[in-house]
Amino acid sequence: MSKKPGFLYSVKAVLWSFVGLRRKRDFDEDQQGMNPLHIIVAALLAVALFIGLLITIVKLVVAK
Repeated sequence: MSKKPGFLYSVKAVLWSFVGLRRKRDFDEDQQGMNPLHIIVAALLAVALFIGLLITIVKLVVAK
């Protein structure tokens, strides 16, 4: 029996998905044993960080 991937593996997979650079073999492996709850939480965190980064950049550029 193989060990199921943990939360950090899910975060890594989500971040690679954001970039769009993922090998087919890795994608197929991800589908095999990842916990859907981990993926949802990792995706929500990544989106929140991305939006926060964009807001920070805009505030720095627009600041007087």
